Amino acid sequence: MIVKWKIDVPVLSGNSQRNAYVYVPDRAREEPGRRFPVLYMFDGHNVFFDADATYGKCWGMKEYLEDTGTPLIVAAVECNHGTHGERLSEYSPFDFRAREYGQLPGRGRETMEWYINTFKPYVDSHYPTLPDRKHTFIAGSSMGGLMSLYAVTAYNRVFSKAAALSPSVMVGAAKLDELLRDAPLEAGTAIYMDYGSKEIKRLPGMKAAKRFGKVASLLMERGAIVTARIVPGGEHCEASWEKQIPFFMDALFYGE
Repeated sequence: MIVKWKIDVPVLSGNSQRNAYVYVPDRAREEPGRRFPVLYMFDGHNVFFDADATYGKCWGMKEYLEDTGTPLIVAAVECNHGTHGERLSEYSPFDFRAREYGQLPGRGRETMEWYINTFKPYVDSHYPTLPDRKHTFIAGSSMGGLMSLYAVTAYNRVFSKAAALSPSVMVGAAKLDELLRDAPLEAGTAIYMDYGSKEIKRLPGMKAAKRFGKVASLLMERGAIVTARIVPGGEHCEASWEKQIPFFMDALFYGE
């Protein structure tokens, strides 16, 4: 079952509404009283429905969860579709310069404070969740992948595991490295990261590959359980990220 409704995020976009989605396994009805881990996802419009997806192709998350019977609630919120880089701003923890928009403020902290203090309490109060840190995960791609890395480190008290697909780790590189070195990480923190081999080739030289490797190394040095992959033939698109769902699900359910 997927519930879809309109939600506002006043701190980020005033009265402008966006879609929110929650997937609940069928076994929640079949087994009253059972509770489930929760995966929070960025770019919620791209997660479940082709009709809502920016480029007409979603991740196919519903089909994967139903086909595999994965015992997981997925809660996702649509991004800001403003025409002046609002999505990039909301999904960056750091101020940065975007080629097409110029200097943008990083509003990632405001985004995560809303997720943690407003959206998560709503999900926990309306659905059969396991709300503790051990059972609270986060995932995203591209700038959403960067935000997933930020969330699982800066807010490690809330999120125990993360999946960062094609993460934009070149954004705010020095500040990101500082965060990864200094953020308190609890035992059992697990992180999945990947890049597609084709998307890396489109970036200048080997900068993306080197950054990816450095970020993975910094996390491993901190004791995080890291799965890092270069996806053969992988590209920067939902169709490619859909194929990685089985891989990052293994990481999210590590130790379960």
